[in-house]
Amino acid sequence: MEQILNFLAFSWMMVLVYSKDVLADQTSQPKLDTGDTAWMLISSALVMFMTIPGLALFYGGLAKKKDVLNTIAMSFVAYCIVSLLWVIYGYSLSFSGDIKGMIGNFDKILLKGISIDSLQGTIPEVLFCMYQLTFAGITVALISGAYIERIKFSAWIIFSVLWMSLVYIPVAHWVWGGGFLSKLGALDFAGGTVVHVNAGIAALVGALILGKRKKNYLLPNNLTLVVIGSGILWFGWFGFNGGSAVASNGLAAQAFLNTNLACAVAALAWMVTEWMITKKPTLLGIASGIVAGLVAITPAAGFVNVFGAMVIGILAGSLSYFSVTAMKSKLGYDDALDVFGIHGVAGIIGAILTGVFADPSINELGKGLLYGNPNQVLIQILAVLITIVYTALMTGIIFLVIRLFMKIRVSDEEETTGLDSTQHGEKAYNF
Repeated sequence: MEQILNFLAFSWMMVLVYSKDVLADQTSQPKLDTGDTAWMLISSALVMFMTIPGLALFYGGLAKKKDVLNTIAMSFVAYCIVSLLWVIYGYSLSFSGDIKGMIGNFDKILLKGISIDSLQGTIPEVLFCMYQLTFAGITVALISGAYIERIKFSAWIIFSVLWMSLVYIPVAHWVWGGGFLSKLGALDFAGGTVVHVNAGIAALVGALILGKRKKNYLLPNNLTLVVIGSGILWFGWFGFNGGSAVASNGLAAQAFLNTNLACAVAALAWMVTEWMITKKPTLLGIASGIVAGLVAITPAAGFVNVFGAMVIGILAGSLSYFSVTAMKSKLGYDDALDVFGIHGVAGIIGAILTGVFADPSINELGKGLLYGNPNQVLIQILAVLITIVYTALMTGIIFLVIRLFMKIRVSDEEETTGLDSTQHGEKAYNF
């Protein structure tokens, strides 16, 4: 009888141990979360909506009336190009493996090995790929604002292909794909360095190489389009920043709140600064402040509390105002739609201030200067400097290579006539 009882006890213990192991295996395996998936589907659509039509309308309204369609077309074609190349090799090189901290590998070319059941965390990997595609698309499209009214459309297409391949993909891997900047501890929640510093520096370098337009003033042909575009950008940015939590949770909600707060504060800061200096608060200024605030909070959205978001908004709105007025006029470069002045400058401000205000109670992955980690500021500055140097160098090389095979800039006659007619054979306003 005693032997039977011992055998039963031993068998029961084995069942418990086995059950525990099975449960442990089940809990360690990621599972699809329908709530996270739904949020990321929405976020992907929101970020796409930022580019088409948000950015296209924003830029189109700012351009001269004879260049509206060309300006809009640059955003559209950039998004289309990135949509194709990202699936072919962009996603794989950004997010598949890691070769010495510099670039991914070719394991997922054409999404090889990724099925509809493959997961990235708690969402389908194909959805994660799509979400990241929208980031790459808007980054390339952002650059076009500095080049409008003088770059040949064919040259822009070649530039978009090369810049996405040689600049965006490596930087995205460095920060988000397991590259050396992520290993260094650089914080970039939704694209301060990857998107805005990257695009801003490329805009500045390209504008310097292209040279000034014949009439290099900024007089919006349709301010209504600009305001509609800025509103769409504000709306879409909730997916840009909130979606970067890659989950439907409290962190996404905090990023959502921080985005709205910093944007509103920056718009007010720009308005007040302009009002004090010019004695008139312009709607164009408010729209510009909106974009500056959205840009600056992007790297910090999922790391800072509301106090940090407000400070970032104030500095982004006020400092960006001076960058597109005093600095631009003093240095004399023709960044047509102030891509560097807003995206570059506000992106740098936001990236560095993330190292100051990162609050571990918001996100345990980030601890900034105010919470006992001054080293984080140095890491953020280093990440910004590395991005600036690499992007500036590669953008310059890309332009030089394109120049070997084709003219980059339209002729004086084509510029005077307008790129809508000379590049596309169309007119935006037929009256």
